Amino acid sequence: MLGVFLLGVLAPAGLGISALAKLQPKGSQCVGNECFALFQDPVTFLDASQACQRLQGHLMTVRSSVAADVISLLVSDSSMDSRPWIGLQLPQGCGDPVHLGPLRGFQWVTGDNHTSYSRWARPNDQSPPLCGPLCVTVSTATEAAPGEPAWEEKPCENETKGFLCEFYFAAFCRPLRVNTRDPEGAHISSTYNTPLGVSGADFQTLPIGSSATVAPFGLELVCRALPGTSEGHWTREVTGAWNCSVENGGCEYMCNRSANGPRCVCPSGGDLQADGRSCAKPVAQLCNELCQHFCVNNSDVPGSYSCMCETGYQLAADGHRCEDVDDCKQGPNPCPQLCSNTEGGFECRCYDGYELVDGECVEQLDPCFRSKCEYQCQPVNSTHYNCICAEGFAPKLDDPDRCEMFCNETSCPADCDPNSPSFCQCPEGFILDEGSICTDIDECSQGECLTNECRNLPGSYECICGPDTALAGQISKDCDPIPVLEDSEDGGSGEHPSSNPTVVSSTVPPSARPMHSGVLIGISIASLSLVVALLALLCHLRKKQGTARAELEYKCTSSAKEVVLQHVRTDRTLQKF
Repeated sequence: MLGVFLLGVLAPAGLGISALAKLQPKGSQCVGNECFALFQDPVTFLDASQACQRLQGHLMTVRSSVAADVISLLVSDSSMDSRPWIGLQLPQGCGDPVHLGPLRGFQWVTGDNHTSYSRWARPNDQSPPLCGPLCVTVSTATEAAPGEPAWEEKPCENETKGFLCEFYFAAFCRPLRVNTRDPEGAHISSTYNTPLGVSGADFQTLPIGSSATVAPFGLELVCRALPGTSEGHWTREVTGAWNCSVENGGCEYMCNRSANGPRCVCPSGGDLQADGRSCAKPVAQLCNELCQHFCVNNSDVPGSYSCMCETGYQLAADGHRCEDVDDCKQGPNPCPQLCSNTEGGFECRCYDGYELVDGECVEQLDPCFRSKCEYQCQPVNSTHYNCICAEGFAPKLDDPDRCEMFCNETSCPADCDPNSPSFCQCPEGFILDEGSICTDIDECSQGECLTNECRNLPGSYECICGPDTALAGQISKDCDPIPVLEDSEDGGSGEHPSSNPTVVSSTVPPSARPMHSGVLIGISIASLSLVVALLALLCHLRKKQGTARAELEYKCTSSAKEVVLQHVRTDRTLQKF
């Protein structure tokens, strides 16, 4: 039958009648959904390519080591040394094989050059520049790779001893599963026939349409597949189970041996179908599998059920699936302004300038409406704002609503009163220079950090504390701060008398460290002030004593002499104190 078929489809290919009469595949092998067949007849590359196309395939592509293993298997099973064509050809033109990739400029008959495998009989450095058209054959009789199929370039118009075809099938069956632990299964053998016209017992996969003959039972099975599935199953036209040792007797659930022959059994609640092998699932299980959301059994009609959907969905026309309901289009708008449909529900949104509050869209208040910004308010969002200042000013750190002069350079223009140009102000840490320019004060030149390293900054400075300071290695404006005494437990300050004062002694001497420069300066100023005050008081008392003596001489003859003398005594008494 296959010979008649090949005669019909290959006649236009240009082969002779005598060749057509004996054209038969000498072997085939399948891997997954792909099958490969070897034909051993002298043909040109064009005739071989057209023959594969007539069989709904194409010349074989060898893109991986798996395909190469298939070739080895097919060629080794052949009784003659064939050098079949594969689907690799070089179009018109010449090229250097060293720089043209693993395929050396050749292309597959499928129109691409993708591959993760190549096996040329001659290395690149031994291959002369190639000029097309050239085609490729495979052979195991090469010195470069003995026993492995190697690729050889040949003129496409030459005839070779065969060709390899590649076919793709939408579904396939695996070889029959036989229970060898069963006494009957130990003596079972299977022979397969493929749609390619090749028979045998050793196949990895078989395309749909293949048949299997099981001995010694004379059982005939066929590979079939349901629409849309990639893996088929073995079946037959006759209803009922076959031998339980082969493919579980064809039963979907369980194969049971009995005196009357094998019989298929279904699980509890399942019903055996008309083919005697398939089972109908229990109504409850079938219902839950078919209904997308909920299944409700109909107690009034046994075996019937109804599907129901969750809130926000409606039952589809097939009575099993659930479709989302567009709530925004159901009657009046469920939202005060904008409605957005979601899967199983909806969301309400508001126009720009409004916000959703408790299901209602209310106009947003300007966050700057009650701001205390000294210069200008800038909204951030519906509830927050930032105060910004004029050029040359920045918000105060401790009072961001107010602005203060700011300069981050060594000099900046001063802030002058336009009505009084001579009245100008500078930021803190700057001094007014000529031309209404504020110049940074170099605190480091004034010895602010004493012996520590000083770093001047615009409007400020910082000290890098030395190793002999309290804040060694840190950056501060005071490297030896005066420790602050902790307040009493009641949180107040000052001294609190105690009814039972206790003197606490310590054997640990106070730490010896240099006195802070500020303390030394304060003591010096206080001492100088005390000396000046004492000198001033002394001069004042001497001057007053001289004045009292003059008054005494002037008033000796007066009637108020005693009063004046008393006054002089009083002054002298004060001088003693």
